[in-house]
Amino acid sequence: MNWNQAIQDYRHYIKLERGLSQNSIVNYTLDVEKLRLFLEDNQVKESPLEIGKETVQQFIHEVANKVNPRSQSRIISGLKSFFDYLVFEDYRKDNPMDLIESPKIGRKLPDTLSEEEIDHLIAAIDLSKPEGERNRAMLETLYGCGLRVSELIGMQLSDLYFEEDFIKVTGKGNKQRFVPISPINKKYINLYRNQVRNHQKIQKGFENTLFLNRRGRKLTRAMIFTIIKRLAEKIGLQKIISPHTFRHSFATHLLQNGADLRAIQQMLGHESITTTEVYMHVNRSHLADVMQTYHPRSESNQ
Repeated sequence: MNWNQAIQDYRHYIKLERGLSQNSIVNYTLDVEKLRLFLEDNQVKESPLEIGKETVQQFIHEVANKVNPRSQSRIISGLKSFFDYLVFEDYRKDNPMDLIESPKIGRKLPDTLSEEEIDHLIAAIDLSKPEGERNRAMLETLYGCGLRVSELIGMQLSDLYFEEDFIKVTGKGNKQRFVPISPINKKYINLYRNQVRNHQKIQKGFENTLFLNRRGRKLTRAMIFTIIKRLAEKIGLQKIISPHTFRHSFATHLLQNGADLRAIQQMLGHESITTTEVYMHVNRSHLADVMQTYHPRSESNQ
């Protein structure tokens, strides 16, 4: 088995058997491609079934000099998954990554925006242009429903359950969840649909896609990043933000206002509560307020 065949088979496996999203599939296979290119550059003729621990360690050592610990850790995780697949399929008896540890990385707290900063960003949208209504509806949905950017651009008209005050979201691994949507969010989506989308020429295959570009096709992830970056520059925001910043802000503001962590987990679509718990570290003063308000031994309850 050569590298091209192994990578192709692995790609099919993580798509069909593990049900990973397209973005995850690209990232996982890219990690293996980096190892393959390292072998080519160094004229190492070891197949996926032959490569040993020493060669893999040399690759990781080279990677460590080029990327930060977080990226290094992700590459190591991706390669472990690839060789686990080969072991699972009985192509190999061992995983050469078993003794390789990921670098220690600190737990990065998510960047957030204040409610005022979000208001300023949305207020800076130029509503005199057709895409203005669309952009306002998109940012309101990112923040109002805590979506990932891939979930936003993949949103369908058939996912809108406005009478029940919910939207259906398709997340990682094509797992679906229902997320509440506020009246203000519904208002801006309807304005966009009625004033802009309904008057567009829509390309075949995108009739059910909610947010469209000017050519009547689905927006790209890069376009959402660009829209947000330009708005941040327009208001002179010093923070470096992305679509994910709105998702982090959604979770943080809910927690600060007393929402239950389990409810936030369900709305974000996190499989594990430990992923959601990172938001508990964003504002430690909130924890003290909860203790003072709800614990029977606190002074305020005496």
